[in-house]
Amino acid sequence: MSQSTTGIRCERHDFDPGVLREYDIRGVYGETLSERDAYAVGRSFATRLRRTGGRLVAVGYDGRLSSSSLETALILGLTDGGVDVRRVGLGPTPLLYYAVASGQGVDGGIQVTGSHNPKDHNGFKIVLGGQPFFGDDIFDLARLAAAGDWSVGRGIVDDVDLGDAYLDRIVQALDGIDPGVFDTWRIGWDTGNGAAGPLVQRLVRRLPGRHHVFFAEVDGHFPNHHPDPTVPANLADLIAAVMAGNIDFGFAFDGDGDRLGLVDSRGRIVWGDQILLILAEDLLRRVPGARIMADVKTSQVVFDRIAALGGEPVLWKTGHSLIKSGMKQKGAILAGEMTGHLFFADTFEGYDDALYAALRVMAACARLGRTPTELRDAMPETFATPELRLTVPGTDPATAMTAVLSALRNEGAVFDAIDGARVRHADGWWLLRPSNTQAMLSARAESTSAAGLERVLADLDCHLAAAGVSR
Repeated sequence: MSQSTTGIRCERHDFDPGVLREYDIRGVYGETLSERDAYAVGRSFATRLRRTGGRLVAVGYDGRLSSSSLETALILGLTDGGVDVRRVGLGPTPLLYYAVASGQGVDGGIQVTGSHNPKDHNGFKIVLGGQPFFGDDIFDLARLAAAGDWSVGRGIVDDVDLGDAYLDRIVQALDGIDPGVFDTWRIGWDTGNGAAGPLVQRLVRRLPGRHHVFFAEVDGHFPNHHPDPTVPANLADLIAAVMAGNIDFGFAFDGDGDRLGLVDSRGRIVWGDQILLILAEDLLRRVPGARIMADVKTSQVVFDRIAALGGEPVLWKTGHSLIKSGMKQKGAILAGEMTGHLFFADTFEGYDDALYAALRVMAACARLGRTPTELRDAMPETFATPELRLTVPGTDPATAMTAVLSALRNEGAVFDAIDGARVRHADGWWLLRPSNTQAMLSARAESTSAAGLERVLADLDCHLAAAGVSR
């Protein structure tokens, strides 16, 4: 906290509009994001907190090169706004979530993190009163900053080490399971030089079985690979270790430890929605009829299998903040996204925690008596596109989306419109929705055959062309 405050403190502030996202605040450090932005986030959030009777904020930061200085400026803004800070320090976002959820008078929290974005990006994930903070909440911070409508005070800062308490909490995922089940398991853990590395090292020392941790040193240059488990190239080291016979399967984490990747014993990537299905099968044996939520990009296989197992599948909007809010709204006790965000509200606090999710996968395999490979083998094969990002020439994505929705209604098409349009087709389904992070449309399609996928995509292309968009 020794950084000079010269040039950071201000009486009001205008954010670059591009950093205000649906789920968080995120920009390019040194271009659209600076320490003054961090200070303004702190002042505005302190104001929101004090006006609702709050006084204590937990703050954490990830391992990006700019995160420490942004954290310093953020804390300065919070304390100048009159709130006290519980400084969690360097660690994954779930550690910050734990600091808020575990009580002890914490009213809100902010994590400085660029998540899985390029290494020169950074930003802030925010929670208030245990609830996700997104959408209008984000824009309200900007409004307060632009007006200089800030509370004033002098807060204090308290440094805490919650690592052991956090690990005590998440290892409860294995309660009731004979540790001997895991004795022969060989598991890889690739933290990609992200913020989860040191805690994962401490975690595996508590676990039965044999463990190999890859790239645990926190390094914001990300010298080995980028910490994004949704990109196959970033899982190459885990896949190589599996194929060499050094591990049986492996977990991968994003830069701030809230998204999980999985590689099975055949070197196959088990995608986020497939991980959700493994977790759902275990959960529904213990909680029959449970409501389980998945985002609109999720495979139809997941929804069908949840229903076949006696669960109640719920289709929901994409986005970690929207999912957390939707779980409370719909009473879902498990949720997941294609991106590897996994949420637990059965015996956990409802937030996305990739370290806890990895332990839940281990527990599910133990209780079901099957390996990740066997569980993956049991899933029907489908043919699907990755997420497609589409530019919209001559108009904005919202206008193009409105045109597609209007055409679908006029045709009498069968579709879900909770987040764009997820359109049912004789051969599968296609999705079109406005991106919440870029001025683009996002699309995806799935079928049970390669030929079927071509027909589904042809239908998507027809509707895109009518709206002046091409794939």
